[in-house]
Amino acid sequence: MYMWSVIRLCAWLLILAVIFMPLEWLFAVRQQKIFRRSVARDIGFYFISGLVPNLLLAVPLSVAAYIAYHFVPWRVHHVVAGWPLWLRGVSAFVIGEIGFYWGHRWAHEIPFLWRFHAIHHEPEHVYFLVSSRAHPVDFVFIRLCGLIPIYILGLGAPQSVQGTLVATVVMLVVTVWGFFIHANVRWRLGPMEWLISTPAFHHWHHTLPEPRDRNYASMLPCVDRLFGTYYLPRNQWPAAYGIQAKLPESIAGQLLYPLIPEPLPANTPQPAGANRQ
Repeated sequence: MYMWSVIRLCAWLLILAVIFMPLEWLFAVRQQKIFRRSVARDIGFYFISGLVPNLLLAVPLSVAAYIAYHFVPWRVHHVVAGWPLWLRGVSAFVIGEIGFYWGHRWAHEIPFLWRFHAIHHEPEHVYFLVSSRAHPVDFVFIRLCGLIPIYILGLGAPQSVQGTLVATVVMLVVTVWGFFIHANVRWRLGPMEWLISTPAFHHWHHTLPEPRDRNYASMLPCVDRLFGTYYLPRNQWPAAYGIQAKLPESIAGQLLYPLIPEPLPANTPQPAGANRQ
């Protein structure tokens, strides 16, 4: 099973490279070398994000399904079960998108969560593989914020074929679109940008200098409009990307970074008697 997952990820990586590498060469926002030092690290995170979060998500989603089955009024699930599959899918997509939005926003606003999410924002070059460049804890937290409401409301659940299909399709669409909005392509979709997120929309979320408190939605910019975080100037792109903090260069160092307390500033007062032997 594990080997097949690796093979699947290798196949997807090849497909993504065949699609996006020519596009990023022909329509680049800014030209950048293909073989940079950070690319190997990004590929490493791609496999980590493809393997580890699925293992971590299994238990909390099972708990969410159990809670939904035993504690949510049965009439709610009875009504939802009577909906056609397309309506369940659209409802799950919209509710999941709102959940993803708030999970993403909390990852910026809560300092402890930001230490995990900072790894996603560390790259100074935004391109398609940055989409999967995330700490597993950050990846799981944001996914849970979108998937748990879907499970609780009975729109998607592992105990039914349709429920599994709805949740799987929502995640597949969001994941594939994530690679697109991170791509280094200068495409603008005209009036469609009111309806669907684009690279221009999401690149402003990765801008340096801070703040990056805008454009949290993964696919629906209207969610940012609803909560007052929409930002998309016309005919402009960010001048730089990244974060001001210095993170370790290795994958292992970045995985451990959020778990290591930050050192106190040099001028921080010491408790009385701290230097006594």
